[in-house]
Amino acid sequence: MWSEKHRPQSISEMVGNEEARAAIVEWFAKWKKGTKPLLLVGPPGIGKTTIANLSAKQFGYDMIGLNASDVRSKAQINDILSPVLGNVSVLGTPMIFVDEVDGIHGRSDYGGTEALINILKEPTVPMILAANSDSSDKMKSIKKVTKSIVFRPIPPRLLCLYLENIIKKEGAKISPGSMIKVIDESRGDIRSMINMTQSMVTGFNPSTEKSFETLNIEDGINAFFKSNTLDEARIVLYSMQIDPREKINAFYSSIVTSSISSDDMQNMLQVVSEADILYGKIMKNQEWRLLRYLDAILIKLYKKDTSIRYNKFNLSWPLLNRLRWDGKNIKAFATVMAKHMHISRSTFGTFYLPYLLFCLKNKQFDFPLEESFGDLVEKEMELIK
Repeated sequence: MWSEKHRPQSISEMVGNEEARAAIVEWFAKWKKGTKPLLLVGPPGIGKTTIANLSAKQFGYDMIGLNASDVRSKAQINDILSPVLGNVSVLGTPMIFVDEVDGIHGRSDYGGTEALINILKEPTVPMILAANSDSSDKMKSIKKVTKSIVFRPIPPRLLCLYLENIIKKEGAKISPGSMIKVIDESRGDIRSMINMTQSMVTGFNPSTEKSFETLNIEDGINAFFKSNTLDEARIVLYSMQIDPREKINAFYSSIVTSSISSDDMQNMLQVVSEADILYGKIMKNQEWRLLRYLDAILIKLYKKDTSIRYNKFNLSWPLLNRLRWDGKNIKAFATVMAKHMHISRSTFGTFYLPYLLFCLKNKQFDFPLEESFGDLVEKEMELIK
């Protein structure tokens, strides 16, 4: 993607927000233990993450990048950040960057905000947070313990010069009218502007007025498998700016519920497995830089004129309905069996129950159950038919 290929390699190569960039450089130059962390506020695609990466590189820090899902709970923060904050000399010279920090609030926030604020009050390493907006009441507590730097949309004049330079490097051509349209629709979002320009140059001009940045998961999956070319599919895939786990799950559920051939199913599930292994490694080792390779794996799912369409669920509707109605019985059965086997209920349901039902269905052995569970087993047997 051009947005990655032409990403600035130094702070001086960035465009716009000169005062904000200067303030960040000054902050790094004067940083010492206890210095108030930075809160970068501005819309997506204008360089908040880029300047965090470039600043870490310029000042010799090893950036540890996190997002809202990583710091949603107190336990997560302690597991991820405590080793960094307590063993600075062992882990090199770390700098912590938390993106989309305005997303840690809500129903699923289990003490994450409070734990993060306690760290922000007495930072032992440079810390930078980024948010799309700080206007909500829930951001007040974070704003009190940070220094806010506002990033504003890039003026059209600067966007025009920046885009002309990229087009020249690519040896491409675009009409003045198309350039004006792209710049206007990007609304100061550099990443969106570059993506739309690449779309036009490669001949894929969608019939929607929305930026690719706004594609939801259903539209993204459907557009991917309806694409006429590999380049078109790659652009659609990159435009699905959603949680990586959600993206992988969406492809998996859509593939396994489709009516494609067994060979295609096998090949595609192999690709999904590769993507899942990569994401597992990212989560285990917090190597977020590897995330750039996820789409390079998922693009191998593309096949022209396939019948695959988005499906939220990875089971058939008849089976889902039976699970819904018999869920109480399944849970009761799993609870008792898990207790007898000294494992968790989720472990029993995931790994043991399918095997048990398979053996019972094929009469591989007679499993001694109390009579009160006979009906439960019969119902489980119906579920897998």
